[in-house]
Formats: sequence, C-alpha cells, structure tokens
Amino acid sequence: PDCFVGYTDAELTKRVFDADGWYRTGDVGVLDADGYLTITDRVSDIIIRGGENISAQEVEELLMQLDAIAEVCVVAEPDDRLGERAAAVVRPKPDRAAPTVEDMRVHLDAAGLARQKWPESVYEVAELPRTPSGKVQKYVLRRQLREGSLK
Repeated sequence: PDCFVGYTDAELTKRVFDADGWYRTGDVGVLDADGYLTITDRVSDIIIRGGENISAQEVEELLMQLDAIAEVCVVAEPDDRLGERAAAVVRPKPDRAAPTVEDMRVHLDAAGLARQKWPESVYEVAELPRTPSGKVQKYVLRRQLREGSLK
C-alpha cells in the first residue's frame, strides 16, 4: 500500500496523520468475524448528543422509509444543554409535505430506534447542497444551522 505524505496545508496534514504516519480517513466501520470491514458512517457525520454518539446514517435509512421523503440528511444542530441534537433536513417528494417531527417520531418509535436518536427538528428544503460530483454537502447544512440561516 502507498499513501501520500501530506497536503500543502501543514495544519491539515497534522490533523489527518497520526504520530506514526497513519492517515485518518474519517470513516467509521465495523470488522466482522470473517475479517470483512463495513464502512458505516463518517466521523464528521456523528452527532454527539449529551455524550452519546448518534449515527446520522442509521437515522437517515429509517427516515427514507417514509413515503413523503425524496431525500433526507440528518445533521447535528447546536443544543445549549446537550451540545448537539439531531435535525432532519428533508426534500419532500413533489406535491408532498415534509413529515413533521411527530410523524418522524411515530415512525422511528415503531422501527425500534432509541428515543435519544430521534430528530428534534425538521427543515424542509427544495434542494440539498451538493458538490459538483453530486455528493451532499452536510457541512453546509451544519453551518446553516449554526448560523440560523436554515429555516
């Protein structure tokens, strides 16, 4: 295996390489009994609510089962007491209203998801911010929530 030695930005290089020279990708995964690695999330997408880690991907997969949702991103929203809480940013299907927080709670409860992982707010958007290659820019949504510009 081969790896590049760093970025032109020295601070970024320090953040992503550990003391032994290992590159930290930011991926989170599990290794099964047969030695297969399954990537389950990104470190930057983990929501830390009162010290508990919440997988945004886990919540998103369950919310995508709701018929009215075309796309959903679950991201960290600032919380004065808990540090962060889950917020759902929803692009509903055409001619459909975004599900309410209560709609989501009923569905997630029926799916057996722990209550502390449920989104506490929902934001409807016409489009999700994307990179030129089409990847959703969750960091933009987190910034908009911090700034209060996502309504």
